[in-house]
Amino acid sequence: MTAPWYSDGGLHFGVGIEDTFVPQSRPGERAIDEYTLTEHDVRWHDDLALAHAAGATFVRWGIPWYQIAPERGTWKWDWVDAVMARFGELDLRPIVDLLHYGTPLWLEREFDNPDFPEHFAEFGARVAERYTDVANDYTPINEPMIHALFCGDYAYWPPYLSGDDGLVRMSLQLARGFVGVQRAIADVASNDVAFVHVDAGMRYEGDVEAPEHRELAARLRQQVWLVEDLVTGRVGPDHPLATFLTSHGANDADLAMFQVRPVEPDVVGVNYYPRHSTEIFERGVSHRGGFADPRPTRDDGVTGLLELLDDAQSRYGKPVMVSETCVTASVAIREAWMTDSIAALAAARGAGAEIVGYTWWPLFDMYEWTYRHSAAPREDHRLRMGLWELAEGAGGLERVKTPLVDAFHRHATSDRHRPKIRSIPKASAPRDKE
Repeated sequence: MTAPWYSDGGLHFGVGIEDTFVPQSRPGERAIDEYTLTEHDVRWHDDLALAHAAGATFVRWGIPWYQIAPERGTWKWDWVDAVMARFGELDLRPIVDLLHYGTPLWLEREFDNPDFPEHFAEFGARVAERYTDVANDYTPINEPMIHALFCGDYAYWPPYLSGDDGLVRMSLQLARGFVGVQRAIADVASNDVAFVHVDAGMRYEGDVEAPEHRELAARLRQQVWLVEDLVTGRVGPDHPLATFLTSHGANDADLAMFQVRPVEPDVVGVNYYPRHSTEIFERGVSHRGGFADPRPTRDDGVTGLLELLDDAQSRYGKPVMVSETCVTASVAIREAWMTDSIAALAAARGAGAEIVGYTWWPLFDMYEWTYRHSAAPREDHRLRMGLWELAEGAGGLERVKTPLVDAFHRHATSDRHRPKIRSIPKASAPRDKE
């Protein structure tokens, strides 16, 4: 058994390619596929070369389940086969997002389908079997709590449930799929695999002790980790959210299942956007949260980032990584955030924090999710976030290099972040295959 990449003492640098897929549509809502919008579906060969040129050693990259399984029982692998071969050619490590939103069109009621966990586990197992020589790192579900909120509380994405009952229902269902797919991958993979569990880092500040906010703020602070707590078997009768869950549809058998058959992360990833990840409660002002009635946000910079990383490491006792970060702003402001955030990680690592990865998200610009609810052209929804910016050209979307590319490369290849010279840790016990 070889030592995993995250155990060598270094800070590993990677990028992400935005991979949101919500293929369902209805009047007033068009399907969204970020690979199509950014033309990564046809430019993947050169896009991966850009990641390599920037000095990235890994890429968070998703497989579009709805494209791979266009009909129940039908699998179309040609496109993914070619992309995975390209990863191998470039010696880039894919951290595979199995579910970055969205289900196949044939799966009625989407995540609320009782057979969702079974279908998802089959998808994951087939991916792991097919690409075992290239892909050894998996994120079972990216941002499962955002899934639960958008699909189960805000009624923003299918299956359009709402309120606390919908939130709990989606949280449980997503957690069932999460556990099932991770176990399925571990059962079939011929090589050692690592699981990177990723969720959105959210903070709640301001007048959190105001009588009208105290209960909700306390719940939201725990809710950030709800799905991760479920899948790792941490939700028992004494969990702070146990009463909330059982009051909104969960039963003792639901919670006991996760405690009997938990799964653990090898690395915990925190997605952090300094201008959006801290929501503020205001005394006398009630905000439901979400797109319909958002709370104001505050930029807490590296303070918020380090707090969330420390919380994740303390809570789960695992190495942590920044699995997404950037700011939507000018190149100069983006570069300042890159410099400040990496310096903060270096200081925290020097003080003993086990932070193993830093991911700039995305490699090139993406399109805001509001595109789904709009009739405007894609350019009206472009978010200036990438190392490369996207520009409409006669031949499609051009990747325009910014100074961020060279800045990222300097950080990624700096001796300051290279692996420490130390003994290789002893191999861990074989994974439970029950």
